[in-house]
Amino acid sequence: MIPYGRQSIDDSDVEAVTRVLRSDWLTTGPAVEEFERAVCSYTGARHAVAFNSATSALHGACHATGLGTGDVVHTSPLTFMASANCARYVGARPALLDIDEATWNIDVTRVDAAVDALVAVDYAGLPVDLSVLPHRPRVVIQDSSHALGALTPDGPVGNCAHSDVTVFSFHPVKPVTTAEGGMATTNDDELAARMRRFRSHGIDRSPRANAWEYDAVEVGYNYRLTDVQAALGISQLARIEQFSLRRNEIAARYRDLLAGFPIILPPQAPTGWRHGYHLFAVRVPERATVFRRLREEGIGVQVHYVPVHHHTVSADIEIPPEGFPVADRVYDGLISLPIYADLTDAEQDTVVATLERVLAEVR
Repeated sequence: MIPYGRQSIDDSDVEAVTRVLRSDWLTTGPAVEEFERAVCSYTGARHAVAFNSATSALHGACHATGLGTGDVVHTSPLTFMASANCARYVGARPALLDIDEATWNIDVTRVDAAVDALVAVDYAGLPVDLSVLPHRPRVVIQDSSHALGALTPDGPVGNCAHSDVTVFSFHPVKPVTTAEGGMATTNDDELAARMRRFRSHGIDRSPRANAWEYDAVEVGYNYRLTDVQAALGISQLARIEQFSLRRNEIAARYRDLLAGFPIILPPQAPTGWRHGYHLFAVRVPERATVFRRLREEGIGVQVHYVPVHHHTVSADIEIPPEGFPVADRVYDGLISLPIYADLTDAEQDTVVATLERVLAEVR
């Protein structure tokens, strides 16, 4: 089976993790701090706060920015549920705005002055252009779970040029992995401090008269990343440019090989931008049949995502009379083809040849 995504692990990653396993620290310690500094160095953000998942990081970002009961948080219909659930975690109300047909990202031109917050998702790794927001909500969180390694005219995604907080995921199929893990970047000292407390039981460890003393100043969670995971992340991050360039090479090759196929290719990054290409999602006819046949032929395609408003838990989301026609139109036919740094040209040729054969069957 050629999967839609997978991790790229080499001997340097194994050695990095082994060093930590033989050290005095396994849980949150010096490797986590080093990983956070490395992410700051790469993105240009002032602070980076490691979490045990991107979902935890989104929760921490919503908490730290003061979102709560009565607040409305807009996000995209075409995303994983965490982008909406993070509002629910703090008592806020998630709401949806349709996506832009040209980018498959949330249509930021629809953001109005009344909304309290925006969780803007970089779908598939293409950064949202937050510079064109007609109104800046009180809180802007960029969900860049797909987009580590992507670039905009303002610099690397994660520098928070137009957001209060940016969140990354380090799941194995993402550009960099810590097995499971996440990171929140920010340029705000107080937001960083709040997120650090939040990920560790709300504890303030400011120096006190006695070394054992500490103060739990608020309700927090155990959302910490371990040094074992951070060691893997440090090693992986050293190859982020290699990973990003390879993903873009694979995407460019797909565009050449799939030219003329009866499918719709994903949006490209504008001039002066670089796509993260966590996913290479295409739109095909007869999606259910194509999906099943590709899986039968050993091509591990996936669908990203069942839209937020299609889920039972989203009964609390108000759907306008017109619905979300662009998101539903894009979703109808959506399939993610394999893309990851270790995908070979021969494997990619197999994916394309199999897709061509399957498409011929459904015509």
